[in-house]
Amino acid sequence: MTAQPARLERTGPETASVIQASPFKPSLVRAVFRDVTSMHVSRSAAWAAASVTRTVLTEIIDGARRAAAEEARKKLVPGDLLTAIGRNVELDVGDQWYAHSPTFNGKRSRSRKQSAVVGAHRFEAGVRKLLRSQGATAVPAMVRDLDGIASVFLTGLARDAAMVVREGGLKRFGTVTLAMPGEPAAPPPPLEEPLRALSVRRGDGRTIGRDDILAATMIQLFGGSLRQRALIEAREAAQGTSAG
Repeated sequence: MTAQPARLERTGPETASVIQASPFKPSLVRAVFRDVTSMHVSRSAAWAAASVTRTVLTEIIDGARRAAAEEARKKLVPGDLLTAIGRNVELDVGDQWYAHSPTFNGKRSRSRKQSAVVGAHRFEAGVRKLLRSQGATAVPAMVRDLDGIASVFLTGLARDAAMVVREGGLKRFGTVTLAMPGEPAAPPPPLEEPLRALSVRRGDGRTIGRDDILAATMIQLFGGSLRQRALIEAREAAQGTSAG
């Protein structure tokens, strides 16, 4: 089964209003970034990072909703999360959370730690708001997993954005083309131009900017359609914001 194509038609005022309603606010983004780096995070970068996190969580919830619908259920359970990830490798993000969640026992062989992931549970209110906006409900264990995945994903985004600043641009990236055995692989999305634009960084070495978040997104999201959608929506979210 090939990955779903990026929904490029979601542009304009409708998309902007959806993005502005993101449950992951810039203040929360900055709090996560402070756990990782002492660099300043620009306003446009905070909005972009919030948007990317929202896009990723929305896609995961969509996949889980489809899995639940197949069993005539409305409330999402952790098994729906496993099914969604199993069907779409692009959704396999924030995997450091797996060591902390009973949902993923056996999926990743790691010893569980007593302490939770740094920053987890800050996202619970936002996750519940996002679920409501998607017309979904979830059992507490599912909310916990979405909360943890969001925390780990955004922490990774912060680390990669700081690395991009230190290295002066995007130096490494990857892509995955999804296809069933025996089926021709779909051509990768046209990302060459964004890659060239992000390969050389502009700006000072003390501030994480919007383009640093876009570059970090290229590293964190290794698929095609989800990464393209996240980049498009992050650019839109950051439009009209100041650099401060």
